[in-house]
Amino acid sequence: MISIHEHTPVGFIGIGVMGRSMAGHLLSAGHPVTLYSRTRGKAEELLARGARWAATPAEVAISSAAVITMVGFPTDVEEVYFGAHGILDAAKPGSLLLDMTTSSPSLAVRIFEAAAARGCSALDAPVSGGDVGAREARLSIMVGGEREAFDAAAPLFARMGQASYLGPAGSGQHTKMSNQIAIASGMVGVCEALAYAKRAGLDPAAALASIERGAAGSWSLSKLGPRMLSGDFAPGFYVKHFIKDMRIALDSARAMGFDTPGLRLAESLYERLAQEWGGELGTQALYKLFADE
Repeated sequence: MISIHEHTPVGFIGIGVMGRSMAGHLLSAGHPVTLYSRTRGKAEELLARGARWAATPAEVAISSAAVITMVGFPTDVEEVYFGAHGILDAAKPGSLLLDMTTSSPSLAVRIFEAAAARGCSALDAPVSGGDVGAREARLSIMVGGEREAFDAAAPLFARMGQASYLGPAGSGQHTKMSNQIAIASGMVGVCEALAYAKRAGLDPAAALASIERGAAGSWSLSKLGPRMLSGDFAPGFYVKHFIKDMRIALDSARAMGFDTPGLRLAESLYERLAQEWGGELGTQALYKLFADE
């Protein structure tokens, strides 16, 4: 297995709201970085800083000792790993493959097994922290796979946030599902609370400042509450991606015979939000369902 140092070549696939910052931290640390994204324009800033462009995921894998993927949906993950000109067509034995997309636990296991058959090590390493956490390198990184691979990848994770080893392949994704379940119900509560304060004739900003100091305090309340009240619904994390995550969590819960009523409610509300305003807004836009009524 490779040993990571500051000059280890790293590939990064998926230059979105979070991926752009994550890849940027690796560049700043001195890593030669090769990029691939379906839309080259999203990578121009990083290319101007010295990153190299690749035409396919396979080309990224050929030139990199470690490959990080941060794409949108499980279908995108499957395509970049198993599709034509995919990572697993070209990854060199000994390579580290780190999928930091929020995806399905069962797909994480498939990637792990296929990578092992090629002599590579794969980790599922989804993240939490949104655009701010990515920009400030303060992401919480939830990792599943072999402990030896986690230890080898630790220097890369440290450039982007704080990583925790959770267990065998799929464990990172299961932990992220737990994270998303907590956020989903919590976001409903935050929106209801702020809309209630407004309906009661309070100054919502003053009410927010008061309740966030008490037992109701949370990341969503403190970070997204002010955006809700100011009408800032720009995406730090897209509604469409949160719906995807909730569907994965619902499917995983059903497979375990476990009911998640709070998650079901939140998913139905976000589906309504997407139908009325689209999926390109940030998750804090759920507030519109409550404040606009």
